Amino acid sequence: MSLRIVVCVKYVPDATGDRHFAEDLTVDRDDVDGLLSELDEYAVEQALQIKEAADDEAEITVLTVGPEDAKDALRKALSMGADKAVHVEDDDLHGTDVMGTSLVLAKAIEKTGYDLVIAGMASTDGTMGVLPAILSERLGVPQVTLLSEVSVADGVVKGRRDGDTASEQLEASLPAVVSVTDQSGEARYPSFKGIMAAKKKPVESLDLDDLDIDADEVGLEGAWTKVDSAAERPARTAGTIVKDEGEGGKQLAEFLAGQKFI
Repeated sequence: MSLRIVVCVKYVPDATGDRHFAEDLTVDRDDVDGLLSELDEYAVEQALQIKEAADDEAEITVLTVGPEDAKDALRKALSMGADKAVHVEDDDLHGTDVMGTSLVLAKAIEKTGYDLVIAGMASTDGTMGVLPAILSERLGVPQVTLLSEVSVADGVVKGRRDGDTASEQLEASLPAVVSVTDQSGEARYPSFKGIMAAKKKPVESLDLDDLDIDADEVGLEGAWTKVDSAAERPARTAGTIVKDEGEGGKQLAEFLAGQKFI
């Protein structure tokens, strides 16, 4: 039986764009270009490497929760080499936080079927980094997170987690959830052949009804967290120029002390 790998990916606002909040204090995703979260590209890459090591005896499904444009993230993952995609889209998902997102992902993963779930270490917009752990709890399976190296053999996933002072070798029996860091290996660039092939790969669309989730469990109303207020960052002001006429060091020290840097 083929190894069933599900990779959770996210469509995020381009970090180089002009990002801001909408009137309801959610991230305005309409006025900025989006893309596949860079950290999730590492998750897709590790899934592809696991499949290659298994002599292609594996199937990779990429899964995302988001608006219509989120299909762009799925197409990028499909063009990298994933086999199929699942897109959960529903107007009632607007404003969903990590708790609601983890519920939706868990239901979609169970519906799809899986042996291994792979995620990036965090999203590049929210950067919470807790979703893989919450997801493993909802699925009732082990988690092996923040891996810089990962492999699968004989029904066991193994990996290396690098810390500041030591590296740990971890393993868990499948099914399991893992997350990988940006040190796990550079993600491949989609080839022209891969881009063309992605257009023919299946993308399944699901909504909350398909997953038996009530609208009040997700969205802004169901969120466990919310933004109370937000203000634009002040415009950058001109810096202070110090002309050194013998007192430059003293002026610099006074400036640093005034800013409480020293």
